Amino acid sequence: MFHPPASESPGPSAPPASMFDSMPGYEGTVSPFFVEHFVFPLTEHSCLCQCIIPSITEDVAREAFIQFALRHCCYSSAPAKDGVITSMQPFNTYRYRLETFTESRSTEWSHEPYNGQPVDAYAQPPPGPWDIPAKTPSFFMAGKQIIKVPYTSSVKSCHMCLGMGRKPCRNCAGSGNKVCWVCNGSGLRQGHQQCHHCHGRGRENCNSCQGRGSRPCDTCRGQQQLLVYINLTIEWTNNSDDYVVEQSSGLQMKNLSKVSGKEVFRDSQHMVYPVMGFPDRTVVLAAQRLVSEHQSKYFQTSRIIQQRQTIELIPITKVTYMWKQKSHMFFVYGNEFAVNAEDYPATCCCCAIM
Repeated sequence: MFHPPASESPGPSAPPASMFDSMPGYEGTVSPFFVEHFVFPLTEHSCLCQCIIPSITEDVAREAFIQFALRHCCYSSAPAKDGVITSMQPFNTYRYRLETFTESRSTEWSHEPYNGQPVDAYAQPPPGPWDIPAKTPSFFMAGKQIIKVPYTSSVKSCHMCLGMGRKPCRNCAGSGNKVCWVCNGSGLRQGHQQCHHCHGRGRENCNSCQGRGSRPCDTCRGQQQLLVYINLTIEWTNNSDDYVVEQSSGLQMKNLSKVSGKEVFRDSQHMVYPVMGFPDRTVVLAAQRLVSEHQSKYFQTSRIIQQRQTIELIPITKVTYMWKQKSHMFFVYGNEFAVNAEDYPATCCCCAIM
């Protein structure tokens, strides 16, 4: 006699709070749905320098323009090769960049199937989050490390299967069998012959659970118990902000984010002082603002390991040229001699459609 399929028990969606012990120094650590951060104090330092970069030559500008045209399949290279350059205007600008390399530490309860791993909870007080050693990656390179906190591991019954080691099978809703797909549950085939697949029963054993009605619990993998412990997650992040001095060339600022400039100043310290005495006053003001913002923002949630401030002089040249008795212009900018030419005069129809 067949029993009707049992409804699947949804089970708990998260471990109960009582599952986690109160560890000295980690009383605020919560389940993986929440994270607790720890703060480290600040110090200060500073430095300065500068130099000048020359404007590009007409030959450099033309070659960059030709390469720009060649990279576009719909552009004729004739304007770049044969256009007559009539003027070249430099609009060099500065970019100030502040990088703050931080380390943040957070804890959360975690668990894994218990297979006889060492249990050390309460053997002695666990070390504090900032007392656990970790190898810092190279400065300004992001990284992440997860460490099991010593002396926090204990064994608990699995909260998902209530310590049974198995859960109702989803495919058959715990009954162990399903309607036969050959006879659709009738037990008969055409001509009132007994279904050979289910032998006339109208149902067949569930392949997922081999007819048992349950499967091993995915959480404890059938072990019935879990090793519960605290994980410490350490993240190293390079937080960077830029300020580019406004220039009146007409080149959009977003283009400059894709190129580099001539570095005229670099200062790397545990904590930097804002740049002072730089010829462009707006750079000084930007440095003051960003240094203050970084120290205020990242001090709240992380440890500042190193800061770096740089100033680049980004070359920008506005080039005007004649092509078929009409005046056009393009920009050459950055150490890469990138080109921007929004009004390129010789494009094919497919480019115009695009």
